[in-house]
Formats: sequence, structure tokens, C-alpha cells
Amino acid sequence: MKVAVSTDDGQVAQHFGRCQSYTLVKLDGQKVVDKTVIANPGHEPGFLPAFLAEKGIKCIIAGGMGRRAQELFKKAGIETVVGITGEVEAVLAKYGRGELFSSEEFCDH
Repeated sequence: MKVAVSTDDGQVAQHFGRCQSYTLVKLDGQKVVDKTVIANPGHEPGFLPAFLAEKGIKCIIAGGMGRRAQELFKKAGIETVVGITGEVEAVLAKYGRGELFSSEEFCDH
């Protein structure tokens, strides 16, 4: 499964669309088998769900995300896990073990 994490300086970014980069990983069970960090290509309504879907992403992990964005990701076949904080590597390990769940959102708008 391919997963994207909105990333700021190795941490899960507070807002998926305004992050510095995305950490894209391919997971085989709990193991990361491929990892790429890409610069944020821009934050325009509806762009990121299509962009990440084209890369085969099935889940995006972020600190916060508005309802409209979550709906657009759902339409693109991408699960959203929001309200997440912490180091990207630790968060991915938790996700791989099936222990990462959405909680309250930290999006400030």
C-alpha cells in the first residue's frame, strides 16, 4: 500500500496542503519498502487528491484537513487519517501496525 504523509522538517505537518513536502512510502505490511520525499507541488482546491491518486497513494496522513478536502480525497479513493502529530517515521510505524487512527483535527481554519 502507498501512503503519503504531509511533512514539515521530519514531523507530520499541521495542515496537509501547506506542508513543505510529502513523504511517500510503499508499505509491505509493517515494513517500508520504498520512500520518497517530494516538495509540495502547490495547494489549489482539488489538485492534491488527483495528484496523489496518480501516484497510487491510498492513504494520506496529516495533522489537519478541512471537510471539503477530506471529501475530495474520498472521491479519489484515498483514505484520510487526520489529527496526527509526531515524527513521520514513528507515525508510519504505528500506521503499519494498524495502530493509527484519526483524532481531533489541528487545522486552524
